[in-house]
Amino acid sequence: MFGLTAHKRTEPPGWGSVCIFPAALTLALGLGLGLMAATGRPPAAVLGSILSGAFGSWRALEETLLKTAPIFLCSLGVAATFRIKVWNIGAEGQYALGAVGGAAAALAFPGLPAPVLLPLMFAGAALAGALWAAIPALLRLRLAVNEIITTLMLNYLGILFLDWLVYGPWKDPASHGFPMTALFAPGAVIPRIPGTRLHWGLPLCAALALGLWFFLSRTRLGFELKASGEGRRTATYARMPYDALVLLVMGLCGALAGWAGLIETSAGLGRLQPTVMAGYGFTAIVVAWLARLRPLAIALAAFLLAALRVGVENLMLDFSVPAAFGRILEGLILLCVLAGQFFATFSLRRAKAPGTAREAA
Repeated sequence: MFGLTAHKRTEPPGWGSVCIFPAALTLALGLGLGLMAATGRPPAAVLGSILSGAFGSWRALEETLLKTAPIFLCSLGVAATFRIKVWNIGAEGQYALGAVGGAAAALAFPGLPAPVLLPLMFAGAALAGALWAAIPALLRLRLAVNEIITTLMLNYLGILFLDWLVYGPWKDPASHGFPMTALFAPGAVIPRIPGTRLHWGLPLCAALALGLWFFLSRTRLGFELKASGEGRRTATYARMPYDALVLLVMGLCGALAGWAGLIETSAGLGRLQPTVMAGYGFTAIVVAWLARLRPLAIALAAFLLAALRVGVENLMLDFSVPAAFGRILEGLILLCVLAGQFFATFSLRRAKAPGTAREAA
C-alpha cells in the first residue's frame, strides 16, 4: 500500500511566496463564503457587502486605516519575538497595560500642554507594556516556564485589571454608571490630520515600521536577534547575550503593543473604557504569520485584516451576521496560511511499499 511522506525542502520553492499565500487567503475566504451560503445568504452579495464596507467610500477607507494602526503596531512586536522563536501570545494583555499606562499619565497631569503630556503618555504606555511583557520573559529564562502559557494567561489578567480600574477607582462619577474614565484633557488627545478623521498616529506607525526594518536588517544587534532564534546554545557559542536579547525583544513587543493601546485610547475614544479591547493583539498573530514576519509586509497584511474587520461590521448590518463571523474568518486565514507554510517548507512524496524496498535492497 502506497502512502505519502513529507520531506523537508533543501531550499524554499521560488513559487512559494507567489502562489501559496494568495491561494491560502482565497481558500479561507471561500470557506467563509461557504459558511454564509450554508445559512442561506448569497455568497456574491456577502462578498460585495464586505468589500463595500471596507473600501466603498472615503469614510469606509478612513475606518479601515484607523483600525490598521493598532493591529500594525501589535503585529510588529509579535513578529520581532517570533523571529527569535519566543512565542509571545500576550500582545492583547500588553496592549491593555499600554492603554492603562497612557491613561494614568493623562489623568494624573491633565493641565500639561500637549507637547509635554503626549510624550509622557507614550512613555507611560511603553513602560507599562514592556514591564508586562518582561514577566513571561523572566519566567522563561529563570524557571524555564513555557512563554506560550504565561503570555496567554497574562492577557486575561491585563484585561481584567483594566476593567477593575474603569469599574472602580478610575470610574467617572459623571458617567451615569457606565464603566469609563473622565474624558481626557485636550492636550492628552492625539490630534487629527486636518480635513480627515485620521490621526497623526498613522505616520508614526510608518516611521516605526521603517525603523524596525532598519534595526533588524542593517544593525549588528538585529542580526544577533535573528541568529539567537537558533537557540540558547547557538547564541552562547557565538558569544551573544541570549538572556538580554530575549528581554530586549519582549520589552520591544510590549512597548509597541502598549503604544497601540494608547493610540486607540487617546485618538479613538478620548478616554479609557472596556471597549478599547477589540482583540487586536490576537489578530496580530495572524498578521505576523501572514506577512512571514517581515516588517514592511506587515503593513499590507494589517491593512487587509483591518479591512476584513470593517467589512464584517458592514456585513452585520446588511445580513444580520453575528460578530463572531469575523473571528471565524481570521481563524480560517491563520489555518490556511499555516498549511501553506507547510507546503512551502516540505514536499510530499509517494512512499514505497515495504516489499518494494526489500526487493530494491
